[in-house]
Amino acid sequence: RLEMRSFGVKVSVIEPGYFKTMITNVENVEKNFLSVWEKLPEEIKTSYGENYLKQFGSALQLLQKSYNSDLSLVTNCMEHALTSVHPRVRYSAGWDAKLLYIPLSYMPSAFSDAL
Repeated sequence: RLEMRSFGVKVSVIEPGYFKTMITNVENVEKNFLSVWEKLPEEIKTSYGENYLKQFGSALQLLQKSYNSDLSLVTNCMEHALTSVHPRVRYSAGWDAKLLYIPLSYMPSAFSDAL
């Protein structure tokens, strides 16, 4: 964003929370993850352990429950950024982005890393 400023280009950053899209589709993510996992050397798989694989699947299932299906929250931010005379520097779309990511960005790194 700052690199483009010297060229007279304004850039707005849109930071969406978790939305239900094909990118976040649990089946697709699991399939891609397992595809990469199968190609790993045995020593790397052993170093991560089977428990890592199970925890990843569980985390995906839990995360899926919090997906927002209202994509208009994101597209409204895009529209405002593109059509506003004075667009914002940052847009946060979704309750999780507003209530989790923004506050976390102000916290010390050690705290956010622990979460």
